[in-house]
Amino acid sequence: MVLERGTLFDPVLVTDLVNKVKGKSSLARLSQQQPIPFNGQKEFVFTMDNEIDVVAESGKKSHGGVSLAPRTIVPIKVEYGARVSDEFMYAADEERINILKAFNDGFANKAARGLDLMAFHGVNPRTGNASAVIGNNHFDALVTQAVEAPFGMNDANGVIESAIALVHGSDGDVTGMAIAPSLRSALAKQKDQQGNPMFPELAWGNAPDSINGLPVDVNRTVSDMSDNARAYVGDFQNGFKWGYAKQIPLEIIQYGDPDNSGLDLKGYNQVYIRAELYLGWGILDPGSFARITEAGE
Repeated sequence: MVLERGTLFDPVLVTDLVNKVKGKSSLARLSQQQPIPFNGQKEFVFTMDNEIDVVAESGKKSHGGVSLAPRTIVPIKVEYGARVSDEFMYAADEERINILKAFNDGFANKAARGLDLMAFHGVNPRTGNASAVIGNNHFDALVTQAVEAPFGMNDANGVIESAIALVHGSDGDVTGMAIAPSLRSALAKQKDQQGNPMFPELAWGNAPDSINGLPVDVNRTVSDMSDNARAYVGDFQNGFKWGYAKQIPLEIIQYGDPDNSGLDLKGYNQVYIRAELYLGWGILDPGSFARITEAGE
């Protein structure tokens, strides 16, 4: 076997995996990514409290003031494993590589979806329940600025404008928006005063990368595992960061019951492929974001 217990993902596969995560995750597409050490790192939000001061020749200078707020980004471990036939062990190298590439593709999609679900809603993606490991490090807990819209969102455009106004009112910038498919549909139905579609680019289920010049990503993760979340608007470029630890362990397990299913691998002629990924994220400035929620029927 080329792969043994504890072997790391090939660097090419790591790059491919992360690129796929960026393509599937709203947060990864809209924000900055950087490598994160296993023991975490501190990000400092440096805020100057006042404007610059005009000083006359030989004039007195005054204190401007500064605020320094540290935010710690600590990566958490996520894993995915799957049982495959033990024929994997005896296949030619080329076939084993093809299987691992397929596993890598699936793992990347799950990691991308998982990043959104964890950072938006604070849940364990597998169970859908709140995660004690994540705690309050997620948008639904930290972002207090919110606009609640009536069921159906008949004025979806107005709701988004209100959310943007909240961010601007907190001296924040809006660099992107992640929206649920239901909000995309509500926008597609909006008409102007002449009865024409206000957003024709959204017709027939289209999901463009930008609307009115604002980067937008349509993703089910915005509303999945949440009762009422429909969109997150704000400064994703500067107010949110995410990253991963570069070393991604990959195991080929031949013995035992690694997934606690009660089925012994040898007894069922199987092997177990398991990958682990250390993901971290931080909402550096919650005031630079606003949530859009939808009231129930």
